[in-house]
Amino acid sequence: MKEKDSCEIYCYDEPKVRKVQHALEGQNIQGMIKMFKVLADETRMKIAFALCEEDELCVCDVANIIGSSLATASHHLRTLKQLGLAKYRKDGKLVFYSLEDDHVRQLVQLASTHSRELITNGK
Repeated sequence: MKEKDSCEIYCYDEPKVRKVQHALEGQNIQGMIKMFKVLADETRMKIAFALCEEDELCVCDVANIIGSSLATASHHLRTLKQLGLAKYRKDGKLVFYSLEDDHVRQLVQLASTHSRELITNGK
């Protein structure tokens, strides 16, 4: 017999529910959603991962890493920048990108670690 994965009766812990609802009121959920949507794109996740491996990369480096044109790499890097996940600096005729801050690096590294663990555990 298959185990039921939902409650069989309806009851809830009112103090917990109020506490979490109150915590949600102070959050920018839409901003969080945008951040995860941006990273949900395979190419942008590859770029974010690459920027975890190297502190900064020029657009040409990124294009070669992801196997794309400069225009495609620039488009994805610009998207990461517009949503506050990456920043850039210009050095002569080159543009170098890096992650905006350590929070972004931690997100990508956690996702990578979790993904490897899922594979190891056969999931």
